[in-house]
Amino acid sequence: MGTIELEQMEFFSYHGCYEQEQVVGNYYLVDLRFDVDVNTAMKTDNLSDTISYLDVYRLVKDEMAIKSKLLEHVAGRIVDRLYTVYPEKISNVCIKIRKMNPPLGGKIQNVSVTLRR
Repeated sequence: MGTIELEQMEFFSYHGCYEQEQVVGNYYLVDLRFDVDVNTAMKTDNLSDTISYLDVYRLVKDEMAIKSKLLEHVAGRIVDRLYTVYPEKISNVCIKIRKMNPPLGGKIQNVSVTLRR
């Protein structure tokens, strides 16, 4: 078993409960980690024997482009889609989505949601 991590993927998206957030948008950082059996890939050096980082990045990018009110909803959709696309290959998914400079009326670097499944 091995762990694949895609860290600090940056997206500009339109998530938030307030109408203004869904109009103006914001920057988000996404960290994604999951376990995968890498034994065959270690021997063959063949991409088809593991999971392509590019394919996973595109999956996350596609889901981040869909407007949502809650980060919990976005994270859940990403995890659901990962398990749909790679049902027999992945386990122990952990995703963290950070909204940078959220509009909370004061200075705050980010808020985040972490989901494990």
